[in-house]
Amino acid sequence: MTSEQHYEGMMIHFSLHQIQSPDEFEFVPGDYSKFKHGAENIAQEYGYALADGFTARCLSSHYRGEPVVVLSSAYSHIPTASFYMKNYFVDKLNDYLFDRGYPVAEEAKIYRTVSYREDYGKMSAEQRYNLIKGDTFYVDREFLKGKWLLFLDDIKITGTHERIILNMLNQHDLSNTCYLLYFAELTDKSIPPDIENRLNYAYVKSLDEIDAIIKKERFRFNTRVVKLILNGQDHVFDRFIEKQDIQFARDLYYQAIGNEYFKFSKYHRNLAQLKKLIRK
Repeated sequence: MTSEQHYEGMMIHFSLHQIQSPDEFEFVPGDYSKFKHGAENIAQEYGYALADGFTARCLSSHYRGEPVVVLSSAYSHIPTASFYMKNYFVDKLNDYLFDRGYPVAEEAKIYRTVSYREDYGKMSAEQRYNLIKGDTFYVDREFLKGKWLLFLDDIKITGTHERIILNMLNQHDLSNTCYLLYFAELTDKSIPPDIENRLNYAYVKSLDEIDAIIKKERFRFNTRVVKLILNGQDHVFDRFIEKQDIQFARDLYYQAIGNEYFKFSKYHRNLAQLKKLIRK
């Protein structure tokens, strides 16, 4: 641990899949890309698989009924992709706990105060940390005290997510037993961290693929897909929105303003188009 991390509780790591090659994976990269861009059906598959792996390989050996709280990665208004994975993880975890006569899991949110346009997947570890270290992350300390905390994220590449969690636990003076759970983890550190960017965009190359996800998968808005849509070039964005119904346009607009994306000049034109469309 670094000097900024004096956490005194017990922290256990679990990853369902390990990335040990830049070209071979234990999961389908195209499906992962769809998951990161709103395919809730794949979030369900991942959440169930992570819960099954975690309960079989970690929880079954030493859990004795301690109260459990599950937390996905931090967000302000629009959830991340891992939020939807968390929902299905909790369903499967609760099934496991119920079958054994234990209390079901509780849930909590990690709040954050800053939204970003930048894509973490292209950054080094220090670039990621420098981007978000000025953000404020907070939880309900009194609610969490004395409980097992399960922190879920979809992938571990550089460990920035863990640094943020450790700092947050320190700031709130929490020393809980914590599990850091991931669908996948980069375990070969000789592989550059931009492999995350390759995985994020293994299927999604443009708004055409987003349209296909909307039409063919069980689509839900998340931070990544909202930013990708708003970042579209004028004519590409207009063509994409023409293919969607009015409710989609409303939902996109309300999600964007709820996350304060109006603060970014790059999004102004497309937000104005959405506003005009939904107020006709």
